[in-house]
Amino acid sequence: MPLYRDEAVVLRVHKLGEADRIVTLLTRRHGRIRAVGKGVRRTTSRYGARLEPGSHIDVQLHTRTAVPDAERGHPRHHGLDLITQVESVDNYGARLAADYPSWTAAVAICETAERLTSEEGEPALRQYLLVVGALRSLADREHEAAMILDAFLIRSMSLAGWEPALAECAVCSAPGPHGAFNVPAGGAVCSNCRPSGSVRPQAGALSLMSALLSGNWAGADATAIDLRREASGLIAAHLQWHLERGIRSLPLVDR
Repeated sequence: MPLYRDEAVVLRVHKLGEADRIVTLLTRRHGRIRAVGKGVRRTTSRYGARLEPGSHIDVQLHTRTAVPDAERGHPRHHGLDLITQVESVDNYGARLAADYPSWTAAVAICETAERLTSEEGEPALRQYLLVVGALRSLADREHEAAMILDAFLIRSMSLAGWEPALAECAVCSAPGPHGAFNVPAGGAVCSNCRPSGSVRPQAGALSLMSALLSGNWAGADATAIDLRREASGLIAAHLQWHLERGIRSLPLVDR
């Protein structure tokens, strides 16, 4: 059975049999994959503690069955590969577990990343780098946990092609700023295009969203709590409308 090795973030785990786990990984080169960790729930496991959600790892896997994909230069997987070796790069999950706001933000990041990488085995390097950067920022306490999550969400939507219009009207492209926001329309809307059901966020909420999207942390960190909460609500609504169902961990995030 051919071997391959990659860096990965553990997104999710669930039980398999008495001692095994199915581990969902977002890898640097192979995108999202699911693999079996044999015996990792036993206390004697050599690497079970490294396969927890939020862990950044270097992993070696056996490909059980694969069909070569000449165009992409990597195996196209069928079934579940087998984890044979794991080295820890940084255990972000363990570093965050004692802090509820940071841990719930990390869980939401991992769940969103899994949802946004719907095709297994398809490279998703930029999404992988976003996840690693967000988890590192949470672990290093660089900014408020909820804002790190919101920055990750809005940047992930941009990668997926769902970036909300913030500086111009989502319908007619008239330059802003505009005072209304409509999720089905795609973001900010002008007074001429405003559909029914549009919301009128506080002045500054859309600017905060722009700052999170562009990485202007000096501007984002200086905003008031009520603006952050309003921007969080708009970002979550925009994401979940495009996904067509909710992110289960978002309601648990400490805002």
